Amino acid sequence: MAGTFKFELVSPERIVMSVDADQVRLPGSDGDFTVLAGHSPVIANLRPGTVDVMVQGVTKRVFLKSGFADVQPDVLTVLAKDATDIAELTGARLASEIEMAELAFKDAKHDEDRRMAYEAVMQLKLLQGVKAA
Repeated sequence: MAGTFKFELVSPERIVMSVDADQVRLPGSDGDFTVLAGHSPVIANLRPGTVDVMVQGVTKRVFLKSGFADVQPDVLTVLAKDATDIAELTGARLASEIEMAELAFKDAKHDEDRRMAYEAVMQLKLLQGVKAA
């Protein structure tokens, strides 16, 4: 067994999660990646998507709109623009989040902003489909 490491997910308003994790899967801007204890140091941009945090065999899921990950061998810190526990995303709230992401896409002035907004729309619609099933 690889052991655990400290995982902290922080948004501007609060500490969303602070746990000793077995592993964390992150939506990197260059593709998803998984962090285990002893991971090499890395700083990565995060795109909109789901963060899967495994703690003692139980997976907790959080949706984030964007952020940065600071990976060290014994700690992973995610600084997120906005993060929401997926269990809290009701149908109405998901619809509202999709609407806001679509507006951000329409209003985006730069390619990177447009890409991030588009990714948020797609990931939220995917969650909406999963929740509806």
